[in-house]
Amino acid sequence: MRAPVDARIGTSGGRRRCGPAARPDRWARGSTGKPSRPVCQGAPCERERRPRWHLLYHVAAGLDRSPDMRRAFRTLAIVTTVSTVLLIAWGGVVRATGSGDGCPDWPRCFGSWVPRVEYHTLIEYFHRFLAVVSASLSIALAVVGAWSLARARDDGRMRAVRRLPAWLAVALAPLFVVQAAIGGWIIATHEEPAVVTLHFAVAFVVLGVAVAITVLAHLGEPAGIRSYARITAVTGLATYALLLVGTYVRAEGAGLAFRDWPLMSGRLVPDLTQPGAGPMFAHRLLAIAVTALIAWCVVRARTMRPRSAKLVGLSTLALALVLAEIAVGALNVITELATWARAAHVAISALIWATVVALTVVARREPSRDALRAEMGEEQVAATADRSFGDTVRAFAALTKPRIIVLLLITTVPPMILAAGGLPGAWLVLATLVGGTLAAASANACNMYLDRDIDQVMRRTRQRPLPRHAVEPDAALRFGFSLGAVAFTFLALTVNVLAATLALSAIAFYVFVYTMWLKRSTTQNIVIGGAAGAVPVLVGWAAVTGTLAWPAIVLFSIVFVWTPPHFWALAMRVRDDYAAAGVPMLPVVRGEDETRRQIFLYSLVLFGATLLLVPVASMGPIYLVTAVGLGGTFVYRALRLWRDPSDAKAWALFKFSVLYLGALFAAVAIDALV
Repeated sequence: MRAPVDARIGTSGGRRRCGPAARPDRWARGSTGKPSRPVCQGAPCERERRPRWHLLYHVAAGLDRSPDMRRAFRTLAIVTTVSTVLLIAWGGVVRATGSGDGCPDWPRCFGSWVPRVEYHTLIEYFHRFLAVVSASLSIALAVVGAWSLARARDDGRMRAVRRLPAWLAVALAPLFVVQAAIGGWIIATHEEPAVVTLHFAVAFVVLGVAVAITVLAHLGEPAGIRSYARITAVTGLATYALLLVGTYVRAEGAGLAFRDWPLMSGRLVPDLTQPGAGPMFAHRLLAIAVTALIAWCVVRARTMRPRSAKLVGLSTLALALVLAEIAVGALNVITELATWARAAHVAISALIWATVVALTVVARREPSRDALRAEMGEEQVAATADRSFGDTVRAFAALTKPRIIVLLLITTVPPMILAAGGLPGAWLVLATLVGGTLAAASANACNMYLDRDIDQVMRRTRQRPLPRHAVEPDAALRFGFSLGAVAFTFLALTVNVLAATLALSAIAFYVFVYTMWLKRSTTQNIVIGGAAGAVPVLVGWAAVTGTLAWPAIVLFSIVFVWTPPHFWALAMRVRDDYAAAGVPMLPVVRGEDETRRQIFLYSLVLFGATLLLVPVASMGPIYLVTAVGLGGTFVYRALRLWRDPSDAKAWALFKFSVLYLGALFAAVAIDALV
């Protein structure tokens, strides 16, 4: 008879295994017909002794008995991550409420394991309770990971859990012990800022490891795009530095080192000799850098082909959380460090860190290797293109769309003259134009990067630098982001922060709202997206006054309403290109007749908007006559196009619209000067 072997824990506290001359070459069938236990043939079985009292061994063996060890590991990883986030968030509540001394001793509280029913004591003790829960979960996770590694080594079987997440799980438990010890040290040092910072530093490492384990347990082998993985790694390091500096600022009590926001004591670069000024200034600089890096990750994730839904989702979530964190940071200043604002700041920071770590890990494994080969092929084509230094310079210059920049600058100077009631200083005008040029160039370069796929399809845009491989895509994106950073810094230092912020908002709106969202999703893309092209008006006004006023708003509305009929007239001429590229422009989706009707209606609204400037800005007869003459001509041409359609009339209206805008704003400047 075949000797059955109990493959798991037996009644004698051991596990049976086949002798040297035997092997389990088939499986006994259970009542369900499925394999249930190994059967030895050819030799009696011997027992492998295990210490029956070893609790961790029994727990792990019980998991091994289940075919769902991998599922158990994943579930434990998720629960551990969630509990760690809650632990860090509640730590923020402890700091915000000043409850760190709610229990003056450690690990007990006032010498007892049962806390007093007092406000600060309960807050601190609940934090310790969460720490115990998180540590227990991490130990359980480490046991499962260690058991998987040990079983794979002993039996040569395929691991239920892959090696890397299993080893990370084993390392997580001692990290929790270190964090708990530092927590006790905080009590002993009466919340020394350096020790508090170290405590949070280890806490974020623990959270990062827990998130990495969770993500790795759900993903396959490394196959991501290396360039994107490097970007996410840099973003992760910058985010960690931001969190540590923020923790130190909070521990030092420097949250109100500057009582204004976004400026610092009314300056862009503060006096760093003030108490707490240095750490807070570093914190705000790092916040700007992290926001830019995460925005870069969003753009890159959304332009990969094929796109990874995980990378898009995680990068977008990270950007949303960072923007929310910036808003809460501002509220900390406005509310003078209200308890809820301080606690929310810490909680959101934990979510940001978890999201960025997840993004970094996923970037090492997605998209697929096929996507990696596709990107490498694209980069190699661009890299092997035969071009001289002069060709490269011209290609980068073309990325900025110089002709469009000229049109944008035309709408910048007249508002400055109107705001000043005469000619503003030459240096101010020059600085505003230079900063505006850099901002527009940044937006245009990012736009070309994002639209490089449809530019290859459209005949009108095939000779742009990216479709003809004159510039590498990543280089174009770096160029655009760099120009944006330089534009903001230059305007903030030479003009004022409001003008710089408006220019930066125009870049963000044009890139993220218009190019990445509206352009490929709705026929109203030009209507809404036209707001970005109208911002230079506000920049010019803010450069002179440092504020915004109703005349600036009316000028903004003029450019905003002018944009749709101007662009639709061009879109009618190249509608086949947009149709081939799948861009839902109005002539493609609604037809030419509806487009001509909309052009006429917008020309009427534009006429009214230009006349509104007369009472609002007290404009004189020069502007009034010019606005009536130009507006009447625009309406007449739009009506002719609607009643007697032709491509020639559409093209003529497009060219006239450019002349119209320049002449109208010239009239604004002349009227203000005379």
